[in-house]
Amino acid sequence: MECFLCGNNEDLIIKKYKYWTVIIHPNQCYLGRCMVKLNRHVVDLFEVKEEEKDELFEIMRKLRDAVKDLFKPDLFNYASLGNQVQHLHVHLVPRYKEKIIFENIEFGDENWGRNFSPHGEQKLPQSILNKLREQIKQKLE
Repeated sequence: MECFLCGNNEDLIIKKYKYWTVIIHPNQCYLGRCMVKLNRHVVDLFEVKEEEKDELFEIMRKLRDAVKDLFKPDLFNYASLGNQVQHLHVHLVPRYKEKIIFENIEFGDENWGRNFSPHGEQKLPQSILNKLREQIKQKLE
């Protein structure tokens, strides 16, 4: 079975870097939720090389700042689990005390004050997902 993160997910890519790629998460149950995946297929976080680790932290900081500037979340959760997709990736999960509106769609954080998972499903039309992806991409430029 082909790895989801190694496969064709061009429509989710926000920005490619030397070692990592930023992807918009298809489930936007938390507005601005993204993943940063390693460009080579590795499962364990401690298999990354020093230069990959350094780039990851730089990207996560820039991504956090971009999402913070765009949507004003109250805090962020970060997770690297590998339970469902066994390809090294880190989730950036913006958390919101209050509901937020993007493109006339309401986003709520039903788990505020608790673990972000389990969570609901917020599938967006591809046109809205593209707008979200482009706004984040512009902030990363």
